[in-house]
Amino acid sequence: MVPSSQFGLFGEDAAAERVTPVVSPIAPLAVRMRPAVLTEVLGQDHLLGPGAPLRRLIEGAAPASVLLYGPPGTGKTTLATLVSQATGRRFEALSALSAGVKEVRAVIDLARRRLMAGEQTVLFIDEVHRFSKTQQDALLGAVEDRTVLLVGATTENPSFAVVSPLLSRSLVLQLRPLSPEDVRALVRRAVADPRGFDGSVTLTAEAEDHLVRLAAGDARRALTALEAAAGAVPIGGVVDLATVEAAVDEAAVRYDRAGDQHYDVTSAFIKSIRGSDVDAALHYLARMITAGEDPRFIARRLVVHASEDIGMADPTALLTATAAAQAVQLIGMPEARLALAQATIHLATAPKSGAVIAGLSAAMADVSAGKSGTVPAHLRDGHYAGAAKLGNGEGYQYPHDHPDGVLSQQYPPDELVGTDYYQPTAHGNERSVRERLAKLRSIVRGGS
Repeated sequence: MVPSSQFGLFGEDAAAERVTPVVSPIAPLAVRMRPAVLTEVLGQDHLLGPGAPLRRLIEGAAPASVLLYGPPGTGKTTLATLVSQATGRRFEALSALSAGVKEVRAVIDLARRRLMAGEQTVLFIDEVHRFSKTQQDALLGAVEDRTVLLVGATTENPSFAVVSPLLSRSLVLQLRPLSPEDVRALVRRAVADPRGFDGSVTLTAEAEDHLVRLAAGDARRALTALEAAAGAVPIGGVVDLATVEAAVDEAAVRYDRAGDQHYDVTSAFIKSIRGSDVDAALHYLARMITAGEDPRFIARRLVVHASEDIGMADPTALLTATAAAQAVQLIGMPEARLALAQATIHLATAPKSGAVIAGLSAAMADVSAGKSGTVPAHLRDGHYAGAAKLGNGEGYQYPHDHPDGVLSQQYPPDELVGTDYYQPTAHGNERSVRERLAKLRSIVRGGS
């Protein structure tokens, strides 16, 4: 259990009212830098904005039990302590890894005694999804009558990890990974704040970038890596990229998302796929993912490449690339990296053809050069009043009325009759397309 005296006060004038938490100076940096007030919390704006449910709960309004669901290092424990501070609530913490039904009932009994004295208890249970059904059931009565306000933290989806009765009595709030900007602000605060290094070390821009990338949205991971690196330099020293690399044993990927490396690696990625070198393509994909490239950017490049360099040689390549792009939107990283890898492998090993882009480019060049011409009368819209008087639609032959589904008829403007834009290759599926296309052009254009 964690005594409430370890956590500072907060309120609307949080900056003025903050009381620095009583934390041992030898405690881990992530513990020392835990926000003491709401205004110090980074990220989670969707839950902490004006009128949002979690903000109202922290401010003491609308008391309710909550299940905080999100990846590690997003502030679940911090938010639980802030909830406990609202209107002087008492705070008790249990870990599902070590507590049993006996410990749960003991906390509930203590909370009942406090409630008789006018004090409400916030019970924080970390890793609540690890509680057995019996342990979760033991909480139901106390949660329902608000003997305790339960704040459960879980990295698992509560819909599958928490029993239905407890789920229905709680608000489920999903926390998101911190943005790179939030992690950067956190690292800078730790360097400057008296609870952190109080300016006793200096962090280079390259080292800061590497820490942000290493964090991958996890505040605790960023602070742990910073602490390890800072411990390797003397007071007043400089934490540079080499120091961080040595401390965390992970080399920095030289990749500037706004500079040459971004364009060079992306170019090499696409050219490796075009050249059917699946291993090189996976290497460049790994570099982009490791460096924190926007997965949506990678997915867009794959979708474009599927038509630009493969096209009808393997029509399923576009389906795979589009599915990977949808996976990025639906499940996000890091899981979506597998869909990106699958699409990369499919595209790299697929037969190649540039016929789609070549055909479109040739057609657009003619249009730009003024080769538009008049739409043949029999193809014009004949459904509006007066169209018949203009001869629109007269003589149009409906292909579905023909036994073969295709017949001789002029479709392009007069000056473009006989122009071939699409030139299929003999690669993959286009081999059969080429054979069929020759027959189709012959029939449509009046050949034998």
